[in-house]
Amino acid sequence: MNTRLFALLALAASLATPALAQETIKIGELNSYKAVPAFLDPYKKGMELAVEEVNAKDGVNGKKLEVISRDDGANPGEAVRVADELVTREGVNILAGTFLSNIGLAVTEFAGKKQVFFLAAEPLTDKITWQNGNKYTFRLRASTYMQVAMVMPAAIAAKKKRWALIYPNFEYGQSGVENFKKLLAAAQPDVQFVTEQATPLGRLDAGAVVQAVDDAKPDAIFNLEFGTDLAKLVREGNTRGVFKNRTVVSLLSGEPEYLDPLKDDAPVGWIVTGYPWNKIDTPTHKAFVDAYRSKYNDYPRLGSVVGYTTMRSLAAGIAKAGSSDTEKLIAAFKGLEVDGPFGRFSYRASDHQATMGAYVGTIALENGTGTMASFKYVDGAAVLPSDAEVKKLRPVAD
Repeated sequence: MNTRLFALLALAASLATPALAQETIKIGELNSYKAVPAFLDPYKKGMELAVEEVNAKDGVNGKKLEVISRDDGANPGEAVRVADELVTREGVNILAGTFLSNIGLAVTEFAGKKQVFFLAAEPLTDKITWQNGNKYTFRLRASTYMQVAMVMPAAIAAKKKRWALIYPNFEYGQSGVENFKKLLAAAQPDVQFVTEQATPLGRLDAGAVVQAVDDAKPDAIFNLEFGTDLAKLVREGNTRGVFKNRTVVSLLSGEPEYLDPLKDDAPVGWIVTGYPWNKIDTPTHKAFVDAYRSKYNDYPRLGSVVGYTTMRSLAAGIAKAGSSDTEKLIAAFKGLEVDGPFGRFSYRASDHQATMGAYVGTIALENGTGTMASFKYVDGAAVLPSDAEVKKLRPVAD
């Protein structure tokens, strides 16, 4: 009797285990958490909030979302190793995340080779959806081309002839500068780029860079530095008066992650892309802020929006596909519409790029803290190239 009972229990356990495994939809997520905590701590909070909201409403297609996160070491080789571990050991067929553009490209290549769905959350280089794009990779965040195009009207309106360029010397910075030079030269053929300061990521020598810029006597500056490098640049530039009476156009510098630590050193007057979280009064954004503050007793950063919208996008795609099957999910993401904190946007079928936009404005000081003023939301769809143009940029056929 005991032997028979044991056998029945063992059989029940063997049958139950696969069933339990089917109760969740696994998403493998990797990011440079240790290297870029200012952005990625809020990102993870936003991601967790979205998963909690989805699962509280019976998940997707009756199954809960389960996110398995790993740190990619801010290294492309390590990122590929981690991605492979998530796929082979954890059994995921959906990957998401990455922050740095070179890492995003490495995982994009991995996804194409291994035929795994990948939603690149944050990496900005255009190559992810254009030159190096593949069938399996989609991207959420507005790319370098998109963000440069968003600030271009202000750069053109400034009517400055001599420009200095400051950027981190890796894929994101190189891509951003290439786009800026191309778009500005097309609109203003007599423009001159009098100096390029390409700096090692995370190791900016602010004194040397600021001096080189001042020596070149530019009329205007285009900047792509972010994080601690941005803080060093701003403080040294303020001390030496390098930004005074010069137009400065800068990507990302209006994001709270990078603006808040500057406090009253915030570079007033800079034209930036960013996130004025406490001034956006749309119903969808207010609901997001209320939920975020209720859960974390803190205000959201741009990373919070990206993490939240990444998971909301995956939930919407899986629901539309009716499955987490790779081919069905790819088909569902083409033209997928998603409601995020910035409003409704879609993923384009032609290049897998999301049309989620960004806020453009100028930096101002309010109560001793940097903020964005005179800002507006620029829809990503308004600055993206046409499908016909994309065919020239994206060699892969889906």
